[in-house]
Amino acid sequence: MIEYKRLDETKAFPKLAALPVPKLGELLTAERIAACDIPSGGGLTYNWAATPVDAAVLACLGELAEEQGLLEKYKLLAEGEVMNTGEGRMVLHHLARGRLGKAVLRDDRDLRAFYEGEREKAAGFARDVHSGKIVSSTGEPFTTVVQIGIGGSDLGPRALYLALERWAIAEGRAMMGACFISNVDPDDGEDLLSKIDLGTSLFVLVSKSGVTQETLANECLVRDRLEAAGLEPAKHMVAVTSETSPLAGNESFLESFYIDDFIGGRYSSSSAVGGVILSLAFGPDAFAEFLAGAHEADRLAQEKDISHNAALLDAMIGLYERNVLGMGGTAVLPYSEALSRFPAHLQQLDMESNGKRVDREGVPVGYSTGPVVFGEPGTNGQHSFFQLLHQGTDPVPLQFIGFLDGQTGGDIEVEGSTSRAKLNANLAAQIVAFARGKKDEDKNKEFPGGRPSTLIRGARLDPRALGALLAHYENKVMFQGFAWNVNSFDQEGVQLGKLLAKKVLAGAKGDPALAAYAAMLGLPAAE
Repeated sequence: MIEYKRLDETKAFPKLAALPVPKLGELLTAERIAACDIPSGGGLTYNWAATPVDAAVLACLGELAEEQGLLEKYKLLAEGEVMNTGEGRMVLHHLARGRLGKAVLRDDRDLRAFYEGEREKAAGFARDVHSGKIVSSTGEPFTTVVQIGIGGSDLGPRALYLALERWAIAEGRAMMGACFISNVDPDDGEDLLSKIDLGTSLFVLVSKSGVTQETLANECLVRDRLEAAGLEPAKHMVAVTSETSPLAGNESFLESFYIDDFIGGRYSSSSAVGGVILSLAFGPDAFAEFLAGAHEADRLAQEKDISHNAALLDAMIGLYERNVLGMGGTAVLPYSEALSRFPAHLQQLDMESNGKRVDREGVPVGYSTGPVVFGEPGTNGQHSFFQLLHQGTDPVPLQFIGFLDGQTGGDIEVEGSTSRAKLNANLAAQIVAFARGKKDEDKNKEFPGGRPSTLIRGARLDPRALGALLAHYENKVMFQGFAWNVNSFDQEGVQLGKLLAKKVLAGAKGDPALAAYAAMLGLPAAE
């Protein structure tokens, strides 16, 4: 029988909190760095050498993970247990990339077969577009695909597209250009629509419910511009939605692809939400490689020994930093320009999942849960917010990501070293600088050190590596949510603002404060 209990109800947590905190600068040796490597799938390796975790802390983290039944809960989730307690739903994003246990059935439907069927349908559609079998209303081939969505329908797919765009060009696998409309601010949509050829553009409208306010507003904008250009919108738009939404089987769309309520928006990049646009942009084979990398990472996250389970250890180290060391943030720092939007996706993934103040039963918790997540690519971040990270009053754990080789093969040697060498030299230097710090008689130039970091590295960022990277973080967030005993799979925190926005648009009647702010922003009051 799996027990669900709060962090402060465990036996292992007070034991962990009572342990002496290791001195990071003294831990960091060449032998330790070599010994702290864990395979994490897709050719990636996770290294935790630059964290304040010694043998005693590691053992206690393992005890806590075992006491909280993190692997057992992962197994239950993967096999269809209702883990989204707030909405009474299964959580099946892992199933979109492969089975991890017994079959998951719903009303006699094998849901793995359903997800795979939608992937194959999207693959066939993409091939028909690429071959010219499916063309625009002008009879021309489609050359551009535009995703219309917001939140998880935008952040993940956008981050993944940008991550592979240069790789695809270098490998000769770029099939179509892709771009995105997300913000309800009409300037976003108008700017994009003014820069593309509408006659050769295919639009992917993504809304599971079919009633997402911002997405439907942008759909209307796109349809209006297509009609104004003398084009037939129904021949330029496809939908990714649920089978019960108003968009399902709608004649206003060229085709519909389906997802269900068991895959949340921020976890949906492995489903048709990411699959349609990535298959169109890079070909179905690239998306299949991405899914294979994610599934490999998912399988590795089932490893029982915490010292061989990258996602589990990453989660527990993060918990140690948050709940014992009192660190309230996490900086995601990819030393890869291709991952420029990946921190923004992880920001939603982590903060929307574990930004919770009540447990699975709705009872307020007495400890910290999800951290504030932010980040930018290196080396740009070094010339921006690294000042606070190095010398600020509040230490922030760092998650570095790096690759031995670039995606394009382009490089240049300047002052005795290549640009790639300079990039990775900076990455290596930052890890050690944060950990060790530097003493100086001039206190303005002193670095306190003791600032923890981890490193995920690989040979090159390709679809398989990207899939594993995404799955690593999804599994990390899942394990932390289980450890904190919160529901990582609903997002009630986004609902209140939506409700009040509708009230404002209806005139804000009966709410003077709401009406006052609405008036400041040029909105009419109720009559």
